[in-house]
Amino acid sequence: MTTSLVYRNGTVYGLVMRMLYGRHYAARFRAVDSEIPSGACVLDLCCGPATLYTRYLRDRDVDYRGLDLNEQFVAEVRHAGGRADVWDLHAGNPLPSADVVLMQASLYHFLPDPAPVLDRMLAAAREKVIVAEPIRNFASSDNRVLATLGRRYTDPGDGTRSHRFTEETLDALFAGYADRVRKQTLIAGGREKLYVLTP
Repeated sequence: MTTSLVYRNGTVYGLVMRMLYGRHYAARFRAVDSEIPSGACVLDLCCGPATLYTRYLRDRDVDYRGLDLNEQFVAEVRHAGGRADVWDLHAGNPLPSADVVLMQASLYHFLPDPAPVLDRMLAAAREKVIVAEPIRNFASSDNRVLATLGRRYTDPGDGTRSHRFTEETLDALFAGYADRVRKQTLIAGGREKLYVLTP
């Protein structure tokens, strides 16, 4: 499959994300960073060009490893000094263990049934799982032009995804993990919702 332009280059990806989140762009990373304790071993799923690592975790006492389907993004993480591997989460392989297993803005790639990915994250985590997921999206906009652009230009290399989470559907998913949810809060000006779970 053909990777969308947005996913071919970390700089382009970063610019698009800055446009989408505006003044809340940095806040979405700070919210995740604040949940990661010093000295933690961190596994970042669908890590992208690893903005979380390069801007927040690289200078902390954190053992970071990113996994992504995109070879270019993995190369960018390695170039920045981080560990990263090409990894297809759709394959269903067990994940490497880590203190903290996280995923930011990528759970929708596993709709309509993201539970198996969450289950593998929980199985791999020793201390906590962090999921931050958009709940306001262009791809699900009532504006047909915005919705088409949102779907067409967000193919990471394994096909476009027409479905996105709303706050209601995301809450419904995590209701099945209620005994493990330790925190849930809106972040990034209400564009994303953050969940923290214990394994």
